[in-house]
Amino acid sequence: MRNRSILVLITLTIAACGGGAPAPAADAGLAARLSTMQQQEGFVDLYWDETEGRLLLGLADLGEPVLYQSSLARGVGSNDLGFDRGQLGSTKVIEFQRVGPRVLMVEQNLDYRALSDDADEQRAVRESFAVSVIWGFDVAAEREGRVVVDATDFLLRDTHGIADRLADSEEGTYAVDTSRSAVYLPRSKAFPDNAEVEAMITFAGKATGPYLPTVTPDSSSFTVHLHHSFIRLPDDNYEPLPYDPRAGIIGVGYGRDGFLDYASDIGDSLSVRYARRHRLEKVDPSAEISDAVEPIVYYVDRGAPEPVRTALIEGGSWWNQAFEAAGYRNAFRVELMPEDADPMDVRYNVIQWVHRSTRGWSYGSSIVDPRTGEILKGHVTLGSLRVRQDYMIAEGLLGPYDDGAEGTQAILDMSLSRIRQLSAHEIGHTIGMEHNFAASTQGRTSVMDYPFPLVQFADDGSLDLSDAYDVGIGDWDKRTVLYAYQDFPDDVDDAAGRAAIMADTIASGLRFVSDSDSRAVGTAHPDGNLWDNGANGLEELERLMRVRSYALERFAERNIRPGMPLATLEETLVPVYLLHRYQIHAAGKLIGGERFRYALKGDGQRATDPVEGAEQRAAIRGLLQTLTPSALRLPDPLLDSIPARPPGYGLTRETFARRTGKTFDALAPARAAVSLTLEVLLNRERAARMIAASARQTDLPGFDELLRMLAATTWYADRETGLEAEIQRATNTELLTHLLLLAHDAEADTQVRALALDAINGLESWLAGRAPRESDVDWRAHFGYLAATIERVRTDPASIESLAPTPAPPGSPI
Repeated sequence: MRNRSILVLITLTIAACGGGAPAPAADAGLAARLSTMQQQEGFVDLYWDETEGRLLLGLADLGEPVLYQSSLARGVGSNDLGFDRGQLGSTKVIEFQRVGPRVLMVEQNLDYRALSDDADEQRAVRESFAVSVIWGFDVAAEREGRVVVDATDFLLRDTHGIADRLADSEEGTYAVDTSRSAVYLPRSKAFPDNAEVEAMITFAGKATGPYLPTVTPDSSSFTVHLHHSFIRLPDDNYEPLPYDPRAGIIGVGYGRDGFLDYASDIGDSLSVRYARRHRLEKVDPSAEISDAVEPIVYYVDRGAPEPVRTALIEGGSWWNQAFEAAGYRNAFRVELMPEDADPMDVRYNVIQWVHRSTRGWSYGSSIVDPRTGEILKGHVTLGSLRVRQDYMIAEGLLGPYDDGAEGTQAILDMSLSRIRQLSAHEIGHTIGMEHNFAASTQGRTSVMDYPFPLVQFADDGSLDLSDAYDVGIGDWDKRTVLYAYQDFPDDVDDAAGRAAIMADTIASGLRFVSDSDSRAVGTAHPDGNLWDNGANGLEELERLMRVRSYALERFAERNIRPGMPLATLEETLVPVYLLHRYQIHAAGKLIGGERFRYALKGDGQRATDPVEGAEQRAAIRGLLQTLTPSALRLPDPLLDSIPARPPGYGLTRETFARRTGKTFDALAPARAAVSLTLEVLLNRERAARMIAASARQTDLPGFDELLRMLAATTWYADRETGLEAEIQRATNTELLTHLLLLAHDAEADTQVRALALDAINGLESWLAGRAPRESDVDWRAHFGYLAATIERVRTDPASIESLAPTPAPPGSPI
């Protein structure tokens, strides 16, 4: 078997050398110069050849598995491009295998395994599936029991896939220019259990998209830093945590189906799923409270400014509450990063403060041993502009600039409370926690939800943000930590202990709805929503509409800083006018909704319950109220206070899509808001569920009923006058656009498309009876345009491509 494996590797080597050409001989001169090079000894020795600008690796224990992690140490700074400082790349388990004068870097195929002590079973799986040879190194020398290879060419390449990603997104055609790339020695270090190597990589080419030129001095080239970590794999004393879909713990290979174990019994599933967690043990597992053998410590980026830095430490430290509840003493800490520490060093769990040209998401990533799910390094990326978005929302709600420092202090307090929560949330991911988007419906039971600021009315009728964001770890978070990290005494079976914890969690009534059942507009669970509040989505929508109305009535110069152009009122207006945009989603998920559980056989949970018909119809009526001209119209004093955009303050993605040139478009906010509501009401998945559910239970509303209610509120409603009439006509046009797109949506259920087409036919018949006799020129022109649009799409179906809903300025991430 051993000879056969060597033959395979020799064949791979010949192929890598190009059609049977002999491998190049070792560089005798380079080998002779090793003793003169700058050397760092460690898990992988590093040799720096100053004369040639080349880095060599001294490899020991060839054939043993090693964890290889690539990452982006210095980024591009654009949320749209997605190349952020500190972004982790792929994690691979590799082996360095020597074949004659070459060392191959071979990635193991961990999707297919044999969890068995039988060497023949393991061999059968290995030989059944391909491995990947990532690189071939020429042997430069052998020194002190180590094989020395020149890694320079390996390091000076696009390990992050930047060029391909730019090309795929039509942002440009670029390639690495090695003449302008080099090993970055200050961040290349060897340690006993890891080696960290960094390279400064320059890409040359031509930008073809809008984003890259905004973040580079010269878009014909840009330079980033790519980082490489070679890590000693952990010992075998870690016990993998079985994945349970009810527990709220992220699985290994998240989004995939685990790995296949071909040593499993015939009657058992091939698929094995592990969950992620740090290794954490109690000094005394039998004690009610015990110190940890080695606590989990996270380090905050020194680049985060005050008071943000302190808020990050405070919020991250909340997780110790959960570990205390699980019987640990001081098992989790957050500290300021040491001055000489490298955030890419695998030895540090880090919270990085990352700047971008526009606001964007924050992330909680981890370096995970893919064999077991053990988290080796937590790596949080926090976008610095997030806090400014919260600050602007508070400016729009409170209008503080008539109240001096007192007003702005309330805004700062709210923004820092969000930073604390964000720190806790993203750290939660790095310790293994999934999103739980049901938490907001149960009184903020988890920091793993996306929190919308809770805006309340004070006793004097003004708006109050003092409780905008929650403080501390929630009850759900404590249950997830208990499930994942409990260190059971020797006399307790781990599986039985976790089963008891899960049974208690279910009995407590705490609910869990995952990301995949929440993020999209058309998901079914009413509790699965982003950026919502309240136990009932409709009731909170109605309350939030009252908050919005109050804020819009008071909206004026007090909402922007002194000295700012009045036109920038629009940027602050956008999140206030669209304050209800995510609560629309929450109310909409009551329609065609199902309250289901991630039930396992025998756990006693009911699988699913449809939302009752009366509740669904109330939600439809509530959403229809957001389409009325009275809900959409801006007050005249506000419209009069927003002038045209001045020089140097052009339109951006954060402003409404206008059709009036540089002057403010009074109808633009209404068109955007209407489109957001119609996106919910006419969602194709929701429509299909309504059709199927009403066919089984006649007391539930069908999609045809929703369409009739929608037409009655818009097209068939009593006519308004003035600006309200223009809003009404804009709403009718937006509705027709959405219906036409739905009727021609190839991915929609055929009956959904049929009912959408039937509704269009009904509107066309209604128009035929009114347009010719209409005396009001505005309404006559409007009816004629709608009829012509229907006719154009009917006679030329390809013209549907020219129709698009009105876009709204971005909401997420708030």
